[in-house]
Amino acid sequence: MSEMTKEAAAARIDQLRAVMKKNSYLYYVQDNPLITDAEYDAMMRELKALEAEYPELVTPDSPSQHVGGYAKPGFTEVRHMTPLLSLANAFSPEEMEEFDRRVHEGLPQDVKVQYVVEPKIDGLACSIIYENGRFVRAATRGDGVVGENVTENVRTIANIPKVLKPIPGIEIPELLDVRGEVYMPRQAFVKLNEERQEAGEQEFANCRNAAAGSLRQLDPRVTARRSLAFFAYGVGVGAGNLPTHNASMDMLQQYGFTTTEGRTLVDTIQEANELIKKHGERRAVLGYDTDGVVVKVNDVWQQNILGATGKDPRWAMAYKFPPEQAETLLEDIVIQVGRTGVLTPTAVLRPVRLSGSTISRATLHNEDFIRERDIRIGDHVIINKAAEIIPEVLRVVPEKRTGEEKEFHMPETCPECGWKVERKAGEAAWRCTNPHCPALGREGLIHFTSRDAMNIDGCGPSVLAQLTAAGLVKDPGDLYLLTREQVETLDRMGPKSADNLVSAIAASKNQSLDKLLFALGIRHVGAKVAHTLARKYGTMDKLMAADQEDLAQTPDIGPVIAESVVTWFADPMNQAYVERLKELGLNMEMTSGPAQDENHPFYGKTLVFTGTLPTLDRATAKTMAQEVGAKVTGSVSKKTDYVVAGADPGSKYTKAQSLGVTILDEAEFLRMMGR
Repeated sequence: MSEMTKEAAAARIDQLRAVMKKNSYLYYVQDNPLITDAEYDAMMRELKALEAEYPELVTPDSPSQHVGGYAKPGFTEVRHMTPLLSLANAFSPEEMEEFDRRVHEGLPQDVKVQYVVEPKIDGLACSIIYENGRFVRAATRGDGVVGENVTENVRTIANIPKVLKPIPGIEIPELLDVRGEVYMPRQAFVKLNEERQEAGEQEFANCRNAAAGSLRQLDPRVTARRSLAFFAYGVGVGAGNLPTHNASMDMLQQYGFTTTEGRTLVDTIQEANELIKKHGERRAVLGYDTDGVVVKVNDVWQQNILGATGKDPRWAMAYKFPPEQAETLLEDIVIQVGRTGVLTPTAVLRPVRLSGSTISRATLHNEDFIRERDIRIGDHVIINKAAEIIPEVLRVVPEKRTGEEKEFHMPETCPECGWKVERKAGEAAWRCTNPHCPALGREGLIHFTSRDAMNIDGCGPSVLAQLTAAGLVKDPGDLYLLTREQVETLDRMGPKSADNLVSAIAASKNQSLDKLLFALGIRHVGAKVAHTLARKYGTMDKLMAADQEDLAQTPDIGPVIAESVVTWFADPMNQAYVERLKELGLNMEMTSGPAQDENHPFYGKTLVFTGTLPTLDRATAKTMAQEVGAKVTGSVSKKTDYVVAGADPGSKYTKAQSLGVTILDEAEFLRMMGR
């Protein structure tokens, strides 16, 4: 029991509700929360405790009485066939044992209870409806009763089957409601934030918000570029007479869905607690974010007896992991200038251990991020790792302030070159106005040699740092003048390593035009845009001569990219830079690569890649196929010659089977490639 009077409790309840409603809106509608899930959960626990002590203060609109969520403006509303409930939370083994006690009390005596234990994916809950085996509609959870119609966006998610795979001996139901979680893989999250930072856009705080922001786009083409994925975790309608949750999950797998990894059946809550501990220990090595573990009563008959409260099923509990956080001192804020001129504030921290590594720096994203959280130099701060990868400052500890802390202000000039910096309307980033800032050159060198650009093996940031420090390389063109003797002077660079590096640099001259365009670092020109431009214009000269109107009419280009390309090529220094690369012998034409051969098994063939390949990433595999004259597309049709499938291939694999398309694994693909 609290020591509060009823009046004090009422005031505190009003305060909690106001803060929670505001942050619930930011979380569900803006996808831009100002507090962490752990902070919100702590407020919910306090609110529930106060409402339990003073039940007369409970109101129907209290956050404790309904599923959090709103329909975002711009989407039509969809009423769920059955409520899409949230889960009650537990934070300790003792609370899980209390859940187990309530389950047994709610069932007939001596009934054996088994639990299914599965990871809780940190994404956006979604309901997907199938009629006679065909995908017809998808909706977000919303408030649990009404959600947002996101059908066209969900259609772009590769591992969601558009047509259910037939199961021998089982008739596909007329109506099937699949519940699951739309999420963003960690690698996709990191790449997306890098792109947004370069574009001067607000970065996403974590994978969950990135997934929500990507799924709830009014333009499905934006969603399609965000690499979302889906884990199925339940059936709302259409499970038939299947007796257990485990059986329904096995059915969904056979239909072609990806279900949560590590799903395990246990006989006691003690076994469940042991599995929760193991899941917590390995969460950092997963390719996606999990914020806990879900424990469900397996038997459907028992679930029906236990029923639900107004917002939570009584037969399931979400164990929430404690956030992996650390407190340290923010000693300074320094500015880093990226290859596109964006100024990024970075926190210099007193070194602290977190998630198995020592952290001394953390991203602060941009000026708005610092202002919203009132972060000052000298503050004690709480940090975590976004997507278990990127150190990030979550919040300050204001009660530890001494008055000596200093507010941070973005510099008026670039710390690298002294030129004026500017922040354009609608952008979150400040940017150096000097198109030839030394920082752009340094970061541009790293980008130029990277795998998706000129792909110069052995020429990483540390080697480039030595080359620039020795005065051997000032811009990418200087790389092609290096001799083995010069390279041998670098640390840890013997004759063989020097030979390999010089050879790799020379070989990169043959890269196709699309690789070179991407390597140039033109703002808004990523690998896909570079490929589109190279395909359309064919040569560097034709692209440089293209006018803005013609560029803007190119599919996937538009006016913003067109203006950026024209502006870049209009700069005399950039023109001289390209001319120098041409004189050094770099290829200036779009080619299919040196290995193209009309007798090659893939020449002229149409390939589709799906699933996760064991050793190749999708971009590398696609490039390999294109270099020998293959056409790579994103969808399977009667014109598809081969589908190369990895783990969790999804609907493309199913469609290939139904059409009789030849399916290859990675080993067979490499064998046919002659590798």
